[in-house]
Amino acid sequence: MTAILYGSPAPGLTEIPPGATQVSPLVVGSQDLAALADASVDQAVILGPGAVLERDYVLAQALRVLAPGARLLVFAPKDKGGSRLKKALESFGCTVVEDARKHHRFCSVKRPVQLTGVAEAIAAGGPRIVPGLDAWSQPGVFSWDRLDPGSARLIAALPTLSGHGADLGCGVGLLAQKVLTSPAVTSLACLDIDRRAVACAEHNLNDPRATIRWADVRQWDDSLVGLDFVVMNPPFHDGGTEDRDLGVAFVRTAARMLRRGGVCWLVANRHLPYEAALAAAFESATVRDDAGGYKIIEARK
Repeated sequence: MTAILYGSPAPGLTEIPPGATQVSPLVVGSQDLAALADASVDQAVILGPGAVLERDYVLAQALRVLAPGARLLVFAPKDKGGSRLKKALESFGCTVVEDARKHHRFCSVKRPVQLTGVAEAIAAGGPRIVPGLDAWSQPGVFSWDRLDPGSARLIAALPTLSGHGADLGCGVGLLAQKVLTSPAVTSLACLDIDRRAVACAEHNLNDPRATIRWADVRQWDDSLVGLDFVVMNPPFHDGGTEDRDLGVAFVRTAARMLRRGGVCWLVANRHLPYEAALAAAFESATVRDDAGGYKIIEARK
């Protein structure tokens, strides 16, 4: 039996098929659900995303790759899209058995022979050039259809950088585009945990100085050391829940990547307490701008 798993359910939440192949774009090294062949999977377990376009895209892709009659189990927290799963599946022509437990809604279906609306949902949730953004992006990527306000402030505040650098949590590459306007930048490593963002950044960063890596910044290795600069807009949500340790991990990784005297430019929401981590990892940290709910910090190692 070929089984797939999308997402990382909490332990004990549901039974995972033995040997299931992970297909979430947020798990580094996973398979790409969109690249799987039609009717090639016998069972699918999906932790449903909360956003509508992303959710419907994932459900449509899962139904596409399932063989007719194969079982699909989809679940999500009630307050993060779970209450809307049944209706979404029915719109694809599925007959749904629904139940609720552990603050989640669970929907079980057998893949019907005839599906409706799958191609449309895949098109609506797929990668594309976003008007106004003038860049490739995809629903589900952070701030997928607009420039994040924090990144916009950091882009406006950045000085002209030089040497070897990195963009941690690069997204689709909008901050990197600004960095690469400096001819003094010799290389820029762009890292992101989201495979979809990485694929879009590869479209958007048509510059031989840029290398894009699908990587979890928290799982840092020694392949990037002695850098002259790091730029970043650190995430502070994991699975929709605020996790301030994420930003702290980014700060520590940046410090370990930099040479002595190297500089890190970062933007953070004003309420996020990164000062202690910055003080521990850097020689100095200076707030260069504090407005609109965001602070721009220059930290020097």
